[in-house]
Amino acid sequence: MANDKLGRPSKERDALLRGQVTDLLWLGKIETTLAKAKAVRSVAEKLLTAAIKTYKDNVTVEKDIKDEKGVKVRKEVVNDGPSKLAARRKIMAYVYDRQEQRGQKEAKTAFVDRTKGINHPLLEKIFNVYAPKYAERAEKLGQGGGYVRIVKLGERRGDASEMAIVELI
Repeated sequence: MANDKLGRPSKERDALLRGQVTDLLWLGKIETTLAKAKAVRSVAEKLLTAAIKTYKDNVTVEKDIKDEKGVKVRKEVVNDGPSKLAARRKIMAYVYDRQEQRGQKEAKTAFVDRTKGINHPLLEKIFNVYAPKYAERAEKLGQGGGYVRIVKLGERRGDASEMAIVELI
């Protein structure tokens, strides 16, 4: 689907795909037309593959941090390694930044505690949830790829466009 233009100029097409890929990775499932679904699958699988190949690349570093009293304390911090950092930046450049939403009956303090220290929740979800899950699956089955499934729904009423559900497996 590399040459599929989806009937839009390049800027609009890129924005549409970025939005749909972001929604797919955030929600896990979206409904769209078949042509868009095939384009979204292609991009999403490439981004997930980059995350899966690099999610274990961590580096432990010692940093001087001031505590509450203003005294310098040496603390070990886990940072991204070079390849994981490159993959993280590649994914950040493509997907839109999604922020965590507060639940309907969730207290404000509970929401703040739950989201404390998380600047980019979508990236954290990709690297901490999806990447380990799909890496384990690849080890079990001995295959990579195939993280996204397209299920055809039939024609849409009105314009008879072929509709499909795109979901992460």
